[in-house]
Amino acid sequence: MLIAFEGLDQSGKETQARQLRTRLQAERRVVRALSFPDYETPIGQEIRHALSGQREFSPEVMQLLYVANRFEHRARLDHWLESGDCVVCDRYRASSVAYGEAQGLDPAWLESIQRRLPPATVTVLLDIAPGTAVERKQSHRDRYERDLGLLARVRESYRRQAASDPDWVLIDAEQAKDAVAAAVAAAILPRLGLPSPLAPS
Repeated sequence: MLIAFEGLDQSGKETQARQLRTRLQAERRVVRALSFPDYETPIGQEIRHALSGQREFSPEVMQLLYVANRFEHRARLDHWLESGDCVVCDRYRASSVAYGEAQGLDPAWLESIQRRLPPATVTVLLDIAPGTAVERKQSHRDRYERDLGLLARVRESYRRQAASDPDWVLIDAEQAKDAVAAAVAAAILPRLGLPSPLAPS
C-alpha cells in the first residue's frame, strides 16, 4: 500500500506521515518512508537551487525535475510494494499536477509523464488555506511559499483532484494536530484491515 500525503506547505504532511508510520509500526507492519523532493540526490540538489533562486527554470522544466526526482526512487518503490510493505510518502505524484496546473500547465500532461511511477493506493489531502500556511511559517519561505496567488490555485487543483478520485481523502488540517491524526487513522487503518479508532467499542 502506498499512502501519499499532499497539501500546501505547513499543512502538517511531515507530522501526520510520521504519526501514521508510528501507528502502523505498532501494528507490526513494515513501513517505508519517502519525502519528495529528495534534496540529497543530484536532481534534488538542482531543485533546491531553483527554489532558493539560484537557478531559473521554466514551470515545465521544474515539474520534469520533480518527476525525475521521484523516478530516482522507482526501483525501491517497486521492490517495497512487491514485498508487501507500506510506503508512506510526504508528497508524491499529485504535487506535480497541483503546482504545475497552478502555473498554467496541462494536468493531463503532468499525469501522463508520471504514469510509469506506481500510483498511490490512497492520497490524503491535508487541506489548509494559503493564509494559514503563511501564518505557520513567517520566514525563510521559498519562492512558491511567498506567492499567495499561486498557493490558492494549488489548493484549487488539489481539491479538484480529490473531488474526482475515490482514492483521495480530504481532511480539514486547520484542526488541532490530534484531531487531524485521528481523521487520518480513521481513513487509512480500515483499508489495511485494522480497526478504525473512531469505531464504537
